[in-house]
Amino acid sequence: MELFIYVFAALFSVINPLGTVPIFVGLTKEDTKSERSRTSLLTAINIFVILLISFFTGRYILNFFGISLDSLRIAGGLIITTSGFALLTGSFAKHKGMDKPKVQEDAFQRDGVSLTPLAIPMLAGPGSISFLIGLYEEYATWNEKLIAVGAIFSVCLATLLVLRSSYYIVSILGASGINAISRIIGFIVIAIGIEYISSSVINIFRTISL
Repeated sequence: MELFIYVFAALFSVINPLGTVPIFVGLTKEDTKSERSRTSLLTAINIFVILLISFFTGRYILNFFGISLDSLRIAGGLIITTSGFALLTGSFAKHKGMDKPKVQEDAFQRDGVSLTPLAIPMLAGPGSISFLIGLYEEYATWNEKLIAVGAIFSVCLATLLVLRSSYYIVSILGASGINAISRIIGFIVIAIGIEYISSSVINIFRTISL
């Protein structure tokens, strides 16, 4: 249960579906309620597939490029930390590249936005992918891996619920409320990224000293 809570809390914080709510509302403002529900469902499915593939195939990518787990965790920690700073400073859309006019225009012209830009890069970005690759290597037993998969599924389900309720969330919290929550989540994300970096650096120094 502790592993499930850890993976769910960490992954949900890194993905941060609440930070994507204003963008989702903007991209689907011309859609009907049923179309928005369909987009939410497809986005959640795309996220689950992307994260699942990353979780189970990441180790082979590391082996192919000769990247150590500690190096990945440091790189992932840096990405996660920068994402956290983006949330903390209110520049999440800019961090994901959604502030650029050409990107916004392309997004609005797409027939479907569930894969890009919503699933990639807004939700299933480098931070969450590197986190899952490191997680696969950290927990060796299949029981632990199945618990992690359950947590991934739960995060995707929670993301689905957030996106489907996005218009209600905006009406209740408003832009300032969402921004405040995103800043709190950003602080947690920064702590997760720093923990990844520090633990990997300590492990490298221990290896060198041996």
